[in-house]
Order: sequence, then structure tokens, then C-alpha cells
Amino acid sequence: MPNITLTTMVMVENPATGEVLVQDRLLSFKGLAFPGGHVDGGESLYACAVREVKEETGLDVRDLQPCGVLHYCGSDTQDRYFVFLYSTSTSSGTLTPEMAEGRHFWMAPDELRRQKFTNRFGDYLPMFFGPGHSEAFCLYPGGTSAGHEFKYF
Repeated sequence: MPNITLTTMVMVENPATGEVLVQDRLLSFKGLAFPGGHVDGGESLYACAVREVKEETGLDVRDLQPCGVLHYCGSDTQDRYFVFLYSTSTSSGTLTPEMAEGRHFWMAPDELRRQKFTNRFGDYLPMFFGPGHSEAFCLYPGGTSAGHEFKYF
């Protein structure tokens, strides 16, 4: 039976400046990304997204809008890895500048596109900023999706 992993990622926008909240990950998947993580048992995708942002940044988010899903599939194992993407411009609380997972700061989207990302995060940006894709799919052989292209739908 294939393994199925469910995760979320959230782009938080500051409506006053247009900047987005970025996490410079220090542990796994080093580099820039948006906050997110694994869905716990019995937890909805939406609840996971809200919880992960709070745990990783200290911010409370609401009014999350779906941006689509990234779907990785191992052609050999049929293992599936899903990343459910959300965005919001509604947050409250105080941003914690640094936690165990990494540092957090605001960045203009144009500047973000010129930075060093975590593994594959650059492939996620069309889902957040692009022309209305609902899914990005990557079929890969072996144990890694590195070097394999997403198809956007």
C-alpha cells in the first residue's frame, strides 16, 4: 500500500504593504518558503494551515483562501505527497522573528522570486501568484522528485 502524506502551506500577505511573510528554514528543507507543515490525525486541512502558521510564526490567521494543491507521485512506489496551498491577508498577533524552524520576515513578492528557496518552493510560486492553476502534479521515479517537472492544471 502506498504512503500518503498531507501537508499545508500558507502565504500570508500584509495588506498595507503587499509584502508576504517568508520563513528562512534552518532545519529541514533549508531556504526560503512560506509557513506550513503536516496534517495531524483527525485534523482538517484548514485547521492544520491555521495551526502551523501559529506554531511557526506566532500569528493567528483566518479567512484562508485555497490556492490549489501540489501533488507528488512516485511512479515506482505510488507514494503520494500533497501540499494544500492557502493564502490570506488577515492576520493578528505579534510575529515571532525566530523559532526553532527558522527566521520570519516580510518580503516583497518581486524580491522573493530572486531568492534561494527550499527544495522545489520556486515551483510552488505559480500556484500562489499565477493565473489560476488548481493543481500542480509531479510524477517521479525513484526516491526523489528533484529534477522532475510539474504539470500545472
